Amino acid sequence: MRSLLPRSASRPIDVACLGRLAVDLYAQQIGARLEDATSFAKYLGGSSANVAFGTARLGLRSAMLARVGDDHMGRFLTETLEAEGCDISQVTVDTDRLTALAILGIKDRETFPLLFYRDNCADMGLTTEDIDEAFIARCRALAITGTHLSQPGVHAAATRAIDLARQHDVRTVLDIDYRPVLWGLTGKGDGERRFVAADHVTAHLQASLPGFDLIVGTEEEFHIAGGSEDLLAALRAVRGISAATLVVKRGAIGCSVIDGPIPERIDDAPTYRGARVEVLNVLGAGDAFLSGFLTGWLDGESVAQACAFANACGAIVVSRHGCAPAMPARAELDAFLAREGGIPRPDRDAELSHLHRTAVPRKAWNDLYVFAFDHRVPFFELTREAGGDEARLPRLKELLVEAVAATERAGHLQGHVGLLADDRYGQNALNAATGRGWWIGRPVEVPGSSPLELERGRSIGSQLIAWPREHVIKCLVAFDPDATPMERVEQETQIRSLYDAAVISGHELLLEIIPPCTGGPAQRDELVLRSMKRIYNLGIRPDWWKLCPPQRDAWQGIDALIAERDPHCRGVLLLGLNAPEEVLAAGFADALESTTCRGFAVGRTLFSEPAKAWLAGRIDDETLVAQARAAFERMIALWREGRRAPQAPMREGAAA
Repeated sequence: MRSLLPRSASRPIDVACLGRLAVDLYAQQIGARLEDATSFAKYLGGSSANVAFGTARLGLRSAMLARVGDDHMGRFLTETLEAEGCDISQVTVDTDRLTALAILGIKDRETFPLLFYRDNCADMGLTTEDIDEAFIARCRALAITGTHLSQPGVHAAATRAIDLARQHDVRTVLDIDYRPVLWGLTGKGDGERRFVAADHVTAHLQASLPGFDLIVGTEEEFHIAGGSEDLLAALRAVRGISAATLVVKRGAIGCSVIDGPIPERIDDAPTYRGARVEVLNVLGAGDAFLSGFLTGWLDGESVAQACAFANACGAIVVSRHGCAPAMPARAELDAFLAREGGIPRPDRDAELSHLHRTAVPRKAWNDLYVFAFDHRVPFFELTREAGGDEARLPRLKELLVEAVAATERAGHLQGHVGLLADDRYGQNALNAATGRGWWIGRPVEVPGSSPLELERGRSIGSQLIAWPREHVIKCLVAFDPDATPMERVEQETQIRSLYDAAVISGHELLLEIIPPCTGGPAQRDELVLRSMKRIYNLGIRPDWWKLCPPQRDAWQGIDALIAERDPHCRGVLLLGLNAPEEVLAAGFADALESTTCRGFAVGRTLFSEPAKAWLAGRIDDETLVAQARAAFERMIALWREGRRAPQAPMREGAAA
């Protein structure tokens, strides 16, 4: 194998992936015929896109070279790749074609019905004009899939990319990725079929093989590339026209790597065994394999280590639903490889599942300013005090969204603002806030319940299906670590059920811990810390904590606990509980040295007075927005002053 050029300022892209970029719709009913599927999960798909996604998730600087339609699905694909850290500068928007689509099912371990909707799709509209020589020259490797050799237009584009790569000393990779249906060799409803012999396909592929340094495929894919259903004969035919390193994917056996003459037996080639796992879904396993191999190769690892990465990535993905979203992050991959005795069910392993949720690239939230108006009982009581109409509360909460938006615009606070809103009075507010890039939380608890009750019943998982993924589950819990086991059992069972539902749905979870009334701030902080320990001991690792502002000397224990139990935790937000601004300001200052405090989520301190006046008819909509905005901006200023301020003297009081 030709040696790779090192990363440098002139070659910042590790691998550019040219090929299929599509939306996958996966049937959610495992075991059902595709005809009987009733719901589908939407994922990024397409073999090249999966590799771009998978290598980015593993830490490479990857790029995608393709087209998407000028449509919602195309934007979903580019946003998904970009969020994962993939360069999308070479993804062109095609105004004449729609984004490609695939519909997939999982009938059993051997049956995976697959329909490709790719007639005149955007990624097959790639042309030679889309290939930028300057960009290719900035890459270390170029990976192409066989599908983009199947039609004249994309074949010309792929050929130009290969030629430019060779000119600029960029290593070239072919994933044979043979899908007979995409070569017109089967009926359109037979997308699952993996092999059909075809001399013209073999000849077409072989014309391109000399341009590659690395060729990767299954045994069946080498059959088509070599023109023989005898694997060794096929490999010899490939070797006759290509000096590339050949990587043969052999399923549960692992993979064999041939970097010279073809041996007498395939088992005589260096063969690297993979882990044994229970298979749910083989679709996407090859893309995961290549993502792992490229990560090892491009990071300068040995062939054995690159194959270990590849086999492990494939094993993890075959145990899960979907392709791209099943790809592991590096922390998860390392944990899988380090587990003595293996992990036969990666999809059910608690540690891997946690890392899969939390160790992947996620939007960073620092200095987060959350306007909390998820209250239900306090708003009802405000209405009664003001003599207003409860039916006006949804409009009130919509106006508070306007106040948050005005604050964001005026302060250029994109990526720093958020809100907490309920779906009893605030569904319209939630709808208005969603999609703006804000942090959005919504409550699930019955106000004041102890033990904890969920507002819409115990079947929280069925409710989360209707929630946008960006919404954070917020649950206020009155928690006493000193309660008797009988008193705690219902509380802890409910929290555990909520956490399990969040893990499955993919929503983040915020726990707001309210300890019992105590004799003072120090005792309160001690109870909060022990409550957090107890929750961690139950195997519950919330993404967020929401706490009464601890005293300064309590932060060291909180920070250390989070670092020990869940270093991927998003952090702590400080709550207000209608405390005066000066008390909250002191709490903000006390959090100055904390490594886990991310911001505040304050409500009644901000909205109580303007909301009461509006409900009583003393002020109009515009004035309400202005007053709420002014209160929010004062709180943000207090936070910023507290974060800049030198250490203040220790305080005795607290926002309890």
